[in-house]
Amino acid sequence: MTESETILIVDDDDVFRRTLGRALQRHGYRVAAAADSEQALALARAGQPAYAVLDLRLERESGLQLIEPLLACRPGLRIVVLTGYASLATAVRAVKLGAVDYLAKPVDAAAILRALNDGEAPADESLQFEPTPLKQLEWEHLQRVLEENGGNISATARQLGMHRRTLQRKLQKKPDLKRER
Repeated sequence: MTESETILIVDDDDVFRRTLGRALQRHGYRVAAAADSEQALALARAGQPAYAVLDLRLERESGLQLIEPLLACRPGLRIVVLTGYASLATAVRAVKLGAVDYLAKPVDAAAILRALNDGEAPADESLQFEPTPLKQLEWEHLQRVLEENGGNISATARQLGMHRRTLQRKLQKKPDLKRER
């Protein structure tokens, strides 16, 4: 990648979109950001991005539905799909539709740049990969399942196959999230 290329970020999470955008800008890339498919397609037509980082679950739609229209608009666009709900089936589908990679959130700028750059490490030495701690991954998974159950602790515990009190204790032990995402 060259420093003047544009990366289109499509994610309905405002905080994640802004944080990732700032991280990519610090490494010399221009960033165009969209919260939905309409904005993304308009930015793709207007800005001519070389790369796209696309969330799998947008507010009202699947990010997978956006891959083909983006590629039709910008042939050669390199797309990386991000998801907090990773599965082999969606990974295969994303790649078949034209994405170059599929990464599970939380993910950092270094991993995204490696994926966009065919697995080669970025030239910037400050982009070192740090695996996400297991406790943090567990806590985020518990939060996601709890959200899917509308905050119902008992239903979440049943779905996860654990005792309700065990789940409550795990939820109270939020891991230290000092590292930038």
